[in-house]
Amino acid sequence: MPKSKAPKPSAGELEILRALWQSGPSTVRQVQDVLCRTRKMGYTTILKLLQIMTGKGLVVRDESQRSHVYRPRLSEEQTQRQLVSDLMSKAFGGSAEKLVMQALSAKKVSADELAEIRKLLDELSSNLPD
Repeated sequence: MPKSKAPKPSAGELEILRALWQSGPSTVRQVQDVLCRTRKMGYTTILKLLQIMTGKGLVVRDESQRSHVYRPRLSEEQTQRQLVSDLMSKAFGGSAEKLVMQALSAKKVSADELAEIRKLLDELSSNLPD
């Protein structure tokens, strides 16, 4: 597939993608079962969203069985990276520093999260050219 930008999922589409990342390839009914744990969403609404998502290239549909099975086209990490890159470009003028500073000041960060962030920064620093 060419390196064209994948379409940005809407909030509802992201909920469905999270269900698929959590459960793996799933039927509409299986997606509904996962989503109904947190909020009520009708079968036909989920079906329509999955049809739209198929058209947009966000999910791939396997039609080999009676009940179609859907899976995300991109991994959760790839989708997150794409969304963060787009946000960084649009809202922060491409500045990773501004994005990180706002993210860290927007919500209280736990000690464990800070330790993971420090570890990542250390790893990134050690890979910089001298």
